[in-house]
Amino acid sequence: MPGRCLGLVWLLGALTLTVPARAELRIGDLEVYLNDHEVTVALAVLGTVAPGYHEGIESGIPAFIRFTIELWQYNRMWRDRLLVSKVVERHLTYNVVTKEYRITFLKGETRPMYSTRDLRDAQRVLSEARSVKLMPASSLEPDDVIYVRVRAESALNGENTFVARMAGTAEQTFLQSDFRTIRRIQ
Repeated sequence: MPGRCLGLVWLLGALTLTVPARAELRIGDLEVYLNDHEVTVALAVLGTVAPGYHEGIESGIPAFIRFTIELWQYNRMWRDRLLVSKVVERHLTYNVVTKEYRITFLKGETRPMYSTRDLRDAQRVLSEARSVKLMPASSLEPDDVIYVRVRAESALNGENTFVARMAGTAEQTFLQSDFRTIRRIQ
């Protein structure tokens, strides 16, 4: 029995020592706009391309970033109700011959492919999602209390599992906005 406990302590210690240091993926800016026409979300994520990804990306492994944006209706005496969910997915590749980063917009957006030679510029385009339209504001009641939940995931080769997160090739984070209503409170 003491041998098993010692082995378990050694294994846990080895796991904590082998996890690489990396930049943490986090949502730095989340804005929810309620205008007369639509509920719109704008967000910016920091650390989309972690330092552990650089070697993989420059050797030809693509990196993916996925934003799952959900609009929820708050119910005080019951569980909250999901009104709409939208997925925005992007793909980053590196061309070794031309030394160019290419961002492809896969889901949720209809933008042309973006190419640049600067990694910082590629990270900026990869991490910002502006003007994501969720639903018409007219379909909500003026007194409904709503909020937005965002889950951001980044991974090399699109594989975001527990093992990939422990190896440092995938990350994810969550954020929830403040509660809002359509009706303005004076």
